[in-house]
Amino acid sequence: MPDTTPPVACSRMYNLSPAIRAAWDELFAWLAGRSGVRLEVIAHAAPAPLSTLWSRPDMGAVFMCGYPFARLAPSRRPVPLAAPVSRAAWARGWPLYASHIVTRRDGPQSIAELATVRWGWTVRDSQSGYHAPRQFLLEHFGAAAVGISADGPFLNPSGVLAALDEGRIDAGPVDAYAWQLLELHEPALVRPFRIVATTASTPCPLLVAAVGQPAEAVAALRAALLGAHDDPAGRSILGALGLEAFAVPDIAAYATLPARADATDRELGATW
Repeated sequence: MPDTTPPVACSRMYNLSPAIRAAWDELFAWLAGRSGVRLEVIAHAAPAPLSTLWSRPDMGAVFMCGYPFARLAPSRRPVPLAAPVSRAAWARGWPLYASHIVTRRDGPQSIAELATVRWGWTVRDSQSGYHAPRQFLLEHFGAAAVGISADGPFLNPSGVLAALDEGRIDAGPVDAYAWQLLELHEPALVRPFRIVATTASTPCPLLVAAVGQPAEAVAALRAALLGAHDDPAGRSILGALGLEAFAVPDIAAYATLPARADATDRELGATW
């Protein structure tokens, strides 16, 4: 008998609070209805490894970081569906994101001060939580960045904010789109912190499906996402998520991320 188990949808990367998860669940419900592809929404809650989620053969619409996506051989990569386009200025109308360098309100207030404080990071296969801040430090402090102390892993943006709040670190990276969602839905959670700087923009996490998903289902999901901004209900849900639209991912742009990370690693070594 054919497998009738529905593919899974998961917003784990941006599932930052019950209110934010509810907004994503609404998007996935709309996506299932619009595409005609039945989806099972799962949490895959932290601290379950994201790598386990990304290796599932039943992925239907799952957020994946661009760095580990690009690290995979093309034959092993999940199938790209679409990438979100934020309304924030750092996206510039494209499917891009960045990392905010965040401190406590009473902490460092300038880029120069960031060279003398303790940093935090999320996980080593994260573009926004690891590679982007290391590239930022190298850009601003050159060889001196090797001596900057750091602590981690703190797993995700919420972990970085908690470590800042507890005084375990003085500065850390927060995915700029995650910050935008918190400002929209949980402003009290970001109020104790300040953005000191923002890194250069890079291709943002994308929604993917597993390689084995039927081609017709993948096409239907992709078409629904790319047309969400033209549908009244879809446009309303996008607004609640701070998005303008979903766009076709630029796979060639993602392919540059590993080389940049490797170059930074050669400069900074394994200091953190």
